[in-house]
Amino acid sequence: MSRTKCAGPAEAGHYSVRATPSREAYAVKRISLAAVLLVSITACRSAAPVAVATATPPPATAAASAPGAIPVPDSIRWVRTSAEYVAALEQVYRQATARVEAEARTHTAGSWAVVLDADETVIDNAVYQEERAGAGLGYSEASWDAWVKRREATPLPGVGAFLSRVRALGGRIAIVTNRLQTQCPDTAAVFERYSLLYDAMLCRVNGTASNKNPRFQAVAAGQTLAGATPLDVVAFIGDNIQDFPALGQAVRGTGPEGFAAFGVRFFVVPNPMYGSWQ
Repeated sequence: MSRTKCAGPAEAGHYSVRATPSREAYAVKRISLAAVLLVSITACRSAAPVAVATATPPPATAAASAPGAIPVPDSIRWVRTSAEYVAALEQVYRQATARVEAEARTHTAGSWAVVLDADETVIDNAVYQEERAGAGLGYSEASWDAWVKRREATPLPGVGAFLSRVRALGGRIAIVTNRLQTQCPDTAAVFERYSLLYDAMLCRVNGTASNKNPRFQAVAAGQTLAGATPLDVVAFIGDNIQDFPALGQAVRGTGPEGFAAFGVRFFVVPNPMYGSWQ
């Protein structure tokens, strides 16, 4: 904060006199000196900083409030600051937990699995989105790769407890992500840092399509580290409609029957920031 320099009494009252003043002139000068001092003191009081009780802005939105800053889109602000987002995540993972607890009662240990996406399903990359938006930039492969290498993604609320519960019940955990194979080690490092349990992490082979269906099938067929024998996948969790077998945006036009598995076997994590809907 800049502060206004205020003149002290000596500075405010300094003046020169060429001749001996008359009594009347001296009185006038005394009045003038008093006026100057009053103005100087008043100016100093006005310039001094005044403590005002204000709420400290959340770190996620502080940059957006700075003069000249590029506003962060509401979609990112909602993820970064809203209570509703956390509530939705906790709700999804409680529902998914109830599902696996029920399925575990009718499955032997090691015979069933869950499949989850990684980004915005298990780990949170909203800081990357916020940084790019704050700079007036969008997604780019180079910036995303740099973010992955930073290993700064964090677990989403509810997911750690869910993964631990699956493991305790005898289920297998497969992470099917469209992060590239070359990004898999950095991704695994984030999971390990936060003790996020999994048995297999299936990243996308560099240069191949983002279609996850072949990897879903490999998990069910027992062709991954999740299990060497066929597995009954009792739950899929993701933030994109393509995180669910054989589905895409076209399902919106199919009516309620197209969404019959949601809330039963399929569980959607909210993500207003990006997706196949764009």
